[in-house]
Amino acid sequence: MKPAPDFLQSIFEQTFSTLQQARQSFSPLLQPREVGIITSIATGIAIVSGLPKVGFEEVLKFPGDIFGIAFNVNENEIGVVLLGEYWHLQAGDEVERCGHIVDVPVGDGLIGRIINPIGEPLDGKGRLLSSTRFPVERPSPAIMNRAAVSVPLQTGIKVIDALIPVGRGQRELILGDRQTGKTAIALDTILNQRGKNVLCVYCAIGQRTSGVAKVIATLEKQGAMEYTVVVVTEGNDPPGLAYIAPYAATSIAEYFMQQGRDVLIVYDDLTHHARTYRELSLLLRRPPGREAFPGDIFYIHSRLLERATHLSQEQGGGSLTALPIIETEAQDISAYIPTNLISITDGQIYLSPSLFELGVLPAINVGKSVSRVGGKAQRAAYRSVASNLKLAYAQFEELETFSSFGARLDDNTLKTIGHGRRIRACLKQAESTPISMVKQIAVLLALTANLFDDIPLTLMSEAELAVRNAAADFPAEIITRLETSEELTAEDRDAIIQSVHNALAQFMSSQKAEEIV
Repeated sequence: MKPAPDFLQSIFEQTFSTLQQARQSFSPLLQPREVGIITSIATGIAIVSGLPKVGFEEVLKFPGDIFGIAFNVNENEIGVVLLGEYWHLQAGDEVERCGHIVDVPVGDGLIGRIINPIGEPLDGKGRLLSSTRFPVERPSPAIMNRAAVSVPLQTGIKVIDALIPVGRGQRELILGDRQTGKTAIALDTILNQRGKNVLCVYCAIGQRTSGVAKVIATLEKQGAMEYTVVVVTEGNDPPGLAYIAPYAATSIAEYFMQQGRDVLIVYDDLTHHARTYRELSLLLRRPPGREAFPGDIFYIHSRLLERATHLSQEQGGGSLTALPIIETEAQDISAYIPTNLISITDGQIYLSPSLFELGVLPAINVGKSVSRVGGKAQRAAYRSVASNLKLAYAQFEELETFSSFGARLDDNTLKTIGHGRRIRACLKQAESTPISMVKQIAVLLALTANLFDDIPLTLMSEAELAVRNAAADFPAEIITRLETSEELTAEDRDAIIQSVHNALAQFMSSQKAEEIV
């Protein structure tokens, strides 16, 4: 049965009326969008044209959700550092502006996680839980917002805590030839922060995958991932990721510092960072300078390390302690990058290959190492027992070198050499075995009181262990005073010396042969 014509006419009229109203009420929203074109691609960089209003370090989006940073902003073209796998990109592909600079997620949800510099998780534990993002490039705190370094950052390594102390908010450089134990020192420092309310950020810059996996395995085995964030770029990652890695890691650490917390950050290592920046700069046709590094290589590291500081109480009182690592070649600490970073930081810990080969571990050359701040941050009790140790050790090293020529030595010189050898034996320490401050004070007090001088060198490791075990039985009030900023009283000193003397009695009585010094 066919519907009536009048009924169809009314439906048509109603439909056309609705369409006419919709057409009249519609106003198109036009959004201008700048689109550029890739003109050429090289290793880790792209040259883009057609984006006249792009800003320096602005993020650009490439096909396949690949991002890049506008690095060279010239009149007719832009040099872009790519932050992802770029093998599918080719000349002619479109490029869009994002309108912001590179940022990274921050917050408590990152603790215990392993991420890359743009915040992508690498540990297979799901997406990151973070509602806040910080730009990777942030200005360092103003001078008026900073406070003096006053609290020690205990590394758990006797030779550092005693002779080259580090304070919270300090920048202490670790340098030496390859395979001398630089990462091991930084790793031990992270392990020693367990239970000390210090968060840690470990930044691996262009490291081998096996090396990064070993570090992460050590942190997990020792329970350090509970308070550590790991930012990783591996050797086969694009150079752009390696370049922004330390800045991204510092932004993560700054979030916690601004919450009033103490943070330790390790850059492993800035030699790779400098080489990556040199590679990018040369590909972008920036003029090379000394050792082919660009002229602003000093600036990129200084603006990074200046962000490490101790904030004043008005700013929350948080601190960011930086341990940058660099690799020297043939023990040359006067090369371009080492001298740059030595001048930026507040001291350096130099590891000697010759000491490493002799089995003196950690292989720290005390004569070439210095801390320009940390001594003021040492606990009063620690400072009282370690103040003269560096001088005694330096005198011993000079006399030992002199005695190697076969010269005749008097009894006082022989005694000084024997005491120095015991200092060196006590300062030896195995990897991943940080020692508490109370135990360190007991060992150092025994050294300054010459209690080890009558013990054969062959028994020094057992004797030093006995002293550390005896420190665990100190009275609670003495331990409290040692761990605070109070001075060590004469009574406390006598009580500790007596306890240590009793622990060493068995080794003194077991000396059966005269020691050849």
